[in-house]
Amino acid sequence: MSQSASTPPGVRTTRQRTAVAEVLGNVDGFRSAQDLHDLLRQEGASVGLTTVYRHLQALADAGQIDMLRTDDGEAVYRRCPTAAHHHHLVCRECGRSVDIEGPEVEAWASAVASEHGFTGVSHTVEVFGTCASCAAPVGGALRPSKT
Repeated sequence: MSQSASTPPGVRTTRQRTAVAEVLGNVDGFRSAQDLHDLLRQEGASVGLTTVYRHLQALADAGQIDMLRTDDGEAVYRRCPTAAHHHHLVCRECGRSVDIEGPEVEAWASAVASEHGFTGVSHTVEVFGTCASCAAPVGGALRPSKT
């Protein structure tokens, strides 16, 4: 089979992998492998959960999608619109995310690394909170938190 833009180099394109890539491209925010698997099943796709995990890991390893860990350690994924270095503001409730730049973080990381004699430093910063939609009152009461 041929390679597609949604399949990492050296990985064969299959119907299941194409389905995983498509559902990932159709959701907003970060989603767990289980969430994506549930969406695939709702669409009638016959894709096993193990296949979903494997393909997401291959895409993340190839730098084609972003993967981060939630507060409870669960891996969540999304197709990111930019390949440039950036950070994420992520809603704990719905997974909605906003790409953010952090020049202050970049300056701080560089200064701390230099101060301690480190070179070739990289970092990852993810900021978790509750988005305005999830924090909005429902029927006069605040929405219950999932956490």
